[in-house]
Amino acid sequence: MSELTKLTIAEARDALRKGDVTSVELTEASLKAIDAADALNAFVHKTPEIAMERARAADERLKAGDAPAMCGIPVGIKDLFCTKGVESQAASRILEGFKPEYESTISQNLIDAGAVMVGKLNMDEFAMGSSNETSTYGNAVNPWRRGNDEAQLTPGGSSGGSASAVAADLCLAATGTDTGGSIRQPAAFTGITGIKPTYGRCSRWGTIAFASSLDQAGPMTKDVRDAAIMLEAMCSHDPKDSTSVDLAVPDFEAALTGDIKGKTIGIPKEYHMDGMPDEIEDLWTRGKEMLADAGAKVVDITLPHTKYALPAYYVIAPAEASSNLARYDGVRYGHRAKLAQGDGITEMYEKTRAEGFGAEVQRRVMVGTYVLSAGFYDAYYNRARKVRALIKRDFDEVFAVGVDAILTPATPSAAFGLGEMKDADPVQMYLNDVFTVTVNLAGLPGIAVPAGLDKQGLPLGLQLIGKPWEEADLLNTAYALEKAAGFVAKPAKWW
Repeated sequence: MSELTKLTIAEARDALRKGDVTSVELTEASLKAIDAADALNAFVHKTPEIAMERARAADERLKAGDAPAMCGIPVGIKDLFCTKGVESQAASRILEGFKPEYESTISQNLIDAGAVMVGKLNMDEFAMGSSNETSTYGNAVNPWRRGNDEAQLTPGGSSGGSASAVAADLCLAATGTDTGGSIRQPAAFTGITGIKPTYGRCSRWGTIAFASSLDQAGPMTKDVRDAAIMLEAMCSHDPKDSTSVDLAVPDFEAALTGDIKGKTIGIPKEYHMDGMPDEIEDLWTRGKEMLADAGAKVVDITLPHTKYALPAYYVIAPAEASSNLARYDGVRYGHRAKLAQGDGITEMYEKTRAEGFGAEVQRRVMVGTYVLSAGFYDAYYNRARKVRALIKRDFDEVFAVGVDAILTPATPSAAFGLGEMKDADPVQMYLNDVFTVTVNLAGLPGIAVPAGLDKQGLPLGLQLIGKPWEEADLLNTAYALEKAAGFVAKPAKWW
């Protein structure tokens, strides 16, 4: 049974359609794997009853012969997506006990496609973090280890539970969200594929907000073909989300020809960071060679405002978080602090937020409130917005001269140990997003593909950045890179 969870979505879909396996069997295998993997702390709300009910319904649909590609596939849902009647806490104490009466558009689209939710996945609190160490549920753990070293590693963040679950074969795929790299960085740390689509391609309705102009949902899967299949199921125009674009959703899987002859791949010189490990530099060089061997033309490009991306991001994202998180006050739902005699509403707000929000969320709310305050709005927030426009213009100019995609490293290192950066300056943690935040600031699609192992046996990923709305072309370039890299390594089972 455990072999069933090792299937890709494409393999499982074909087996389901042939009748070689049922969704009930797949789901039972997934639930069994989840129960045996508590050491990873990837799943934080298990939903076996819902899963079995949906699996039986999927089998009926498959028998009828008109089932979409995701029908019957066991998937995990990040705890940021509201799921009807199931705890949806954004890994925060302040949303303790919150069970929405509605379904997010993304999770509803997956239900409509026949996918089977096997549980909710761990994450950084309100998606704020790069290591899954800010969760009220405790750390999610990477299934990979450094050789024979038993030190626990981060699966990345904020979609750490999603990455860990897919890499450890607990489910066939998972949803993630990406505000500054939260799909792509964990994917790179765990040797899986993760795509952040163009801003507006996936609805944000019913997804608990962090930074509304940056947040975007996407799939985390075992390979590029699975990413194409799942992304198509997740995408839709949604009138409930004013930023959702009314564009037809292509057949992303059909675009995977692997033919990139004549494509132009840009290599931005600004991504050659001081102090970047040789292994990352070497992997990037190999990536260029692989794409060139596949027939692409590789050219050097410049994105001159890249160096301002991290500071701009860490002004804009906390500012939006400060505004979005103002609604959590203990009045209508979630955690409410116990009050002393004589406490009024102000004390209730203060105590509830102090107890409900973790240290990283408090830090970002304070930063965000500061940069939005009257004396500093122009100096910080407005200036960051102007920088953001310049970063987007850099990309527009590169794409205008014929570049089809941009190749960069996905992360500045392999996965690091849990707790290793706890006492460091928070900025050290923020530097994990150095290669990914530009993509969110510009609203572009980006994908992380596993491409090699470091000397300690940990996965390393490469990132491809595409033109707006051209996820199909981006996925095809990623498919060519994946084929050339031939990455098939899996973590040795210890959990």
